[in-house]
Amino acid sequence: MMARDINGGEQTAMPLGFSVDNLLPKSRGGGRLAIGLSKLTEDDWLQPNPDLAARAEGFAAYPEGIQLSPEGEAPGAELAAMLGLSGGLPEAARNHHEDMCLLTLREGEEQYRLVGAAVAWPSDWTPAEKLGLPLRALHAPIQGYEEQLATGVDHFMAKLKPGAIYGRANWFIAATGARRWVAKPPEVAFAHVTPENAGQTLFVRSERQTLRRLPETGAILFTIGIYIASLGELSSPNVARLAGAMEDLLAGEGERRGAGAYAHALIGYAKRRESERAQ
Repeated sequence: MMARDINGGEQTAMPLGFSVDNLLPKSRGGGRLAIGLSKLTEDDWLQPNPDLAARAEGFAAYPEGIQLSPEGEAPGAELAAMLGLSGGLPEAARNHHEDMCLLTLREGEEQYRLVGAAVAWPSDWTPAEKLGLPLRALHAPIQGYEEQLATGVDHFMAKLKPGAIYGRANWFIAATGARRWVAKPPEVAFAHVTPENAGQTLFVRSERQTLRRLPETGAILFTIGIYIASLGELSSPNVARLAGAMEDLLAGEGERRGAGAYAHALIGYAKRRESERAQ
């Protein structure tokens, strides 16, 4: 299926999938930052058949994950109605697998601001601390964002048209399979990890992110689908892919991601697994 991208050229709509194994080949992790967006169809936008009990548990355990400013009320109501629901942003997120954020552009400004968040499973960020911030301030902790990505993201947001849906994926290595991830100092979190046990003690956390503009309010909806698998659950090509990415990660975002505390164990595990497969 062919579709027009934001610059008017043709782009093929490509599904991302809804699992770590499916997302990893299409993800970035380490190396130079890139937007890396793919055009999505409506059917590939949100996960079908979400586990609503898990969503309810997530929000019950983390009620502060819902933050909404007055500017987010109208976009939230529009989103809920678009999804066939009553209410606003919290109801939309509770009824789908994805965490959801709303961004709007104030008159006279050039950067979108976060005006609403319904986030049960955040990846080491606190919605209350981010509400109201413009995009560049939102992404300030990401090493290289300002230099490598900020201008491109601002351009994309300005050009995004209603009806178009774009998606991307990334991955992180975590020492827990918990959906809500609060990072600990890496030397503590990964202290127990060895090449021998890495298959059970390292977890790959993928974020399946999508962007679309709401037609009435013009707000932009950012969704984050969280998928987690232990290293040992992944396909052999994906384990090899992660091991190969460690060098780029250590040279780029390694310090922020704590890669120095687990990279050698991951690489060692991948070598052992490949050796066992070859026997």
